[in-house]
Amino acid sequence: MKLQYSYSFVLRSAALCGVALLSFLNCSSTSSDLANNSDNSGNNGGGSTSGDPVQVWLTKGDQTVKLQQQGTAYFSGTSGTGTTIEVDASQVFQNIDGFGYTLTGGSVQVINQLNATKKQELLNDLFSSSGIGINYLRISIGASDLNSEVFSYDDMPTGQTDPTLAQFSLTKDQAVIQMLKDILMINPNIKILATPWSPPVWMKDNGNSVGGSLKSEFYGVYAQYFVKYIQAMQAQGIKIDAITPQNEPLHPGNNPSMLMTSTDQTNFIKNNLGPAFQAANINTKIIAYDHNCDNPAYPLAVLNDTAANPYVDGSAFHLYAGDISALSTVHNLFPNKNVYFTEQWTSSTGGFSGDLDWHVKNVVIGSMRNWSKTALEWNVANDASFGPHTSGGCTQCKGAITVNGAAGYDKNVAYYIIAHASKFVPVNSQRIASTQGDNLSTVAFKTPAGKTVLIVQNSNSTEKAFNIKYNQKTASVTIPGVSTATYIF
Repeated sequence: MKLQYSYSFVLRSAALCGVALLSFLNCSSTSSDLANNSDNSGNNGGGSTSGDPVQVWLTKGDQTVKLQQQGTAYFSGTSGTGTTIEVDASQVFQNIDGFGYTLTGGSVQVINQLNATKKQELLNDLFSSSGIGINYLRISIGASDLNSEVFSYDDMPTGQTDPTLAQFSLTKDQAVIQMLKDILMINPNIKILATPWSPPVWMKDNGNSVGGSLKSEFYGVYAQYFVKYIQAMQAQGIKIDAITPQNEPLHPGNNPSMLMTSTDQTNFIKNNLGPAFQAANINTKIIAYDHNCDNPAYPLAVLNDTAANPYVDGSAFHLYAGDISALSTVHNLFPNKNVYFTEQWTSSTGGFSGDLDWHVKNVVIGSMRNWSKTALEWNVANDASFGPHTSGGCTQCKGAITVNGAAGYDKNVAYYIIAHASKFVPVNSQRIASTQGDNLSTVAFKTPAGKTVLIVQNSNSTEKAFNIKYNQKTASVTIPGVSTATYIF
């Protein structure tokens, strides 16, 4: 039975994006994105123009403004009209590991089509502090469905096995490894989560890249496969901060994919993967689940196992089904374990305005307000035909970037969804309390440098005036309808 088809999100996207669709503007120039803009979305008309300043960055759903700095707002002792969003730094929640994407093999393939100058421009824009400062990446162990072909690191002729992993090799991922090295030159502290879509097919009971389950006799071998992978990446200078045992373990219909029930995953972690990491002195985190918010019972089953629990750092989630509050459900039962949001895709059939609104509200703000340490959109880049992908892989996944040949690229809605957090909220920031109201979704952070960052999504169709209250002072601001703003003070 096909369980929870991951790409059913297109149905949700169509429903959520019932807004007028506008043509995408070509935004490949970093300077045009980050240029100062004279829009008055900062200071609200008659508000104070003295006191502590508030820097304002805005993206409008109608695409007329994209990640542009606005006029400065100021804190004063008086309030303007509209609701009040109160930020309280005395209430501290989780530390933040980062914001980013999955760097798929297909993303690497299309980025490498850019000429050397454009490629470096794009990597700097994505990963440097002068760009949007992405500080967390997810990668696939072997192929994902957004590779041009299916492969593992130990493929064998049909009917043959390799229980000693003598044929293990990262050769087919050399392009990904090289790009990770290039990224590490820009941001040496970026964190990397690695996830398999399928083990080598000879380990599976159906001998196929699609579906099937891990044969019990290969549990120990597969644990060593993870060990060899982490050690081989470390030898290349790439530290794997965390792994999940299986991408979308209840979605065996993708190519590649594998069914891994909560019982299977619990047994694999407690009897094989955890002990193998321990024996090899590997401190890479093991994160359970990595699937939809409609089934918190799965990670809870892993965490409730007293033998598996000590090996598990936390649980990872997607939101193609269920509600983002599932992260809090799991956190509240196991407050000493972390939660992570690791994937959400934007569709080729979606609209900028509706996708910006839903993703910022749910993926960025929603995951953070429900204890997540990360917020990751899906793939970094694709070509104009939404490729490459495997046969049976996602045909409508729109990356943050569309590469148009050797000399150009466009920035899509996922770029701005993540940028409103990644550019301003560095690793080891802490989420702090913020109120919500009047269809304004919010999340706030205190950065290691002592700055306060407030992200606001206005889901109203019209402009809203509101007040930011912090330390008994108030800044009066406005935010356009269906827009995202980041306030730094």
